Amino acid sequence: MSDTDRDRPSYLDPSFLRGLTQARFSRRTALKGAGMLSAAGFLAACGIGGKTSAPTSAHVNWVWDKATKAGTLDFANWPLYIDTGTDAAGNTTYPSLEQFTKDTGIKVNYSEPIQDDASFFAKIAPTLQQGASTGYDIIVITNGIQMSNLQLKHWLVELDPSKMPNFFKNAAPRLLTRSFDVGNKFTMPWQSGFTGIGYNPSRTGRDITSFQDLFDPAFKGKVGMFAGNQDTGNLALVGIGVKPEKSTPADWQRAADKLKQQRDGGIVRKYYDQSYIKALAAGDTWISMAWSGDIFQANLSAGNNDLKFVIPVEGGLIWTDNMCIPVGAAHPVDAITYMDYVYQPEVAATLAEYIDYITPVPGAKAIIEQQAATEPDKDTKAALLGTSESPLVFPPAGELAQTSYYRDLTTSEATQWNAIFNSVIIT
Repeated sequence: MSDTDRDRPSYLDPSFLRGLTQARFSRRTALKGAGMLSAAGFLAACGIGGKTSAPTSAHVNWVWDKATKAGTLDFANWPLYIDTGTDAAGNTTYPSLEQFTKDTGIKVNYSEPIQDDASFFAKIAPTLQQGASTGYDIIVITNGIQMSNLQLKHWLVELDPSKMPNFFKNAAPRLLTRSFDVGNKFTMPWQSGFTGIGYNPSRTGRDITSFQDLFDPAFKGKVGMFAGNQDTGNLALVGIGVKPEKSTPADWQRAADKLKQQRDGGIVRKYYDQSYIKALAAGDTWISMAWSGDIFQANLSAGNNDLKFVIPVEGGLIWTDNMCIPVGAAHPVDAITYMDYVYQPEVAATLAEYIDYITPVPGAKAIIEQQAATEPDKDTKAALLGTSESPLVFPPAGELAQTSYYRDLTTSEATQWNAIFNSVIIT
């Protein structure tokens, strides 16, 4: 072993980079249409603002008064939403989890039971209602009505700030001022992403810049829209110049009327679930609503850069998935240890290289650049640089400033929202 290899952190070991040139899959690959999105009462995706310091309150709730490290952790995540490798027998491995075990002595029982927020919430709610353990110490939930319900029903463990040093040191400033979890009492972000427009410039014949391009008769029958009314409704609001966070039912109707014109004019080929990315890659559509990471990963999988993603000049949307601890968790200390662990830049870099969505740790960029500088393999080097240079993984402040949050809806407002926007979407 050379001196360089001996001094290099384990996160930079070539075995940690396995699969970088293989096809990648998005967390959103698991989503199937409106199943996750029908609960239109999603709250602000994530705030953008100045960095704050860790809370100084000396309060530690009863969980942390009694809990001790157990040496095991049950982690429930979405499918295909963490770094993976393959061992000699062909079995799937999780390099970053293996490293976590080496570093902390905590064994992780990792599973992927979350297909969408609504169905997972429905699965665990009866257990939480009974005051029993769900069997999970960490769950990953998107900001929205399910996250709101978990907090309002007191079904999440309040986090101990003293156990979150990496988070408060390394988290992106925008993640420390999120309106749906003020003070980061219950959650730490896992990854985030944009909703905007994907397109193939060789088919559109020009660069796409505006929400209005989705309504261009030149693309009649070649436009893809989302079947879920959360993203479609909120992006339409942004498109007509209305901030979703401050929108009114009258605004919702105006946005829906515009979408109806698009539909009735034959502009829309189809209202898609996750299959929109296949349609775009195949040329069935030329331009489509899109999630940021899907475009990056589709290009990586195909070995080209045929598809492009853009946040429209009118603006785009931003969402975040969040790690949290359900009440009754058997191993809360182990859980919060892992949650804070992934806020080390080296670990965040490993996850970003695989997941290719917005990392919550800006410092991961420098780590990936260091890896690329010393990587001898041409393809792996290119993949590393592709991640480090991607505005979809490390978005500049200007792009973040262009994004809006999903409309926060009360129960009665959600009913009205659904009625208005579901009248548009034909599946």
